[in-house]
Amino acid sequence: MKKLNKIDFNYKSSLLQLQRLRKEFTEGSATRVVLNEINTSFERGEFVVLLGNSGSGKSTLLNLISGIEKPTSGSILINDVPITQLNERERTLLRRDNIGFVFQFFNLIPTLTVLENVMLPQELAGREGKEVEQKALNLLEKVGLADRSQAFPDKLSGGQQQRVAIARALIHDPMLVLADEPTGNLDEETGDRVLKLLLDLTRSANKTLIMATHNPEIAKLADRVLRVHDGHLQEELIKTEGMEELVA
Repeated sequence: MKKLNKIDFNYKSSLLQLQRLRKEFTEGSATRVVLNEINTSFERGEFVVLLGNSGSGKSTLLNLISGIEKPTSGSILINDVPITQLNERERTLLRRDNIGFVFQFFNLIPTLTVLENVMLPQELAGREGKEVEQKALNLLEKVGLADRSQAFPDKLSGGQQQRVAIARALIHDPMLVLADEPTGNLDEETGDRVLKLLLDLTRSANKTLIMATHNPEIAKLADRVLRVHDGHLQEELIKTEGMEELVA
């Protein structure tokens, strides 16, 4: 098995591979199959949108990819590392070093400043000091919040909090970013701005972005669209009309 430190993202195979992935949940005496024999791969620098109704399995799929949950059967390989064969600590370390998360509800720590929230993942990994602080400040500059570094989350708007969450997700320079309804808790105009920012930051660094959303408009910006339906992934055709202002 490959060494589980920072992944070598120059490796030639697909960044992420899902092989016969299945996830079941037991509800009383019944078994519910959420994902059934999923087979697909994701390339470096690709932006993939996961569409599907509430409860279809989008968030479950992101949790499986990240190693937060384990599948009932099947394999997940990140750069050919089979994370489904790792123990919980190994999955945590791989996730900490190689995957960034952006959530719908921001998940900022209310008792920490904006700067402290952005630095937190690095500090949890044992990385502290001026270098980490400067990196966090640079990211806050990129998301337009350098002047709010000492503010607390409750003093920020929803869009500002989500921009802080994006900076936090990128502080360890992950090459795989998972976003679960990142604009779902924002109004349309603010959501568009946050989406453009997230795309700009991931595209410019050639990061792979996988985003779960209910919003079919976001799909127009993706390289691929996968719909989660009845436990399966169905690739959909992308319609590009109407989103030019977001990519301008």
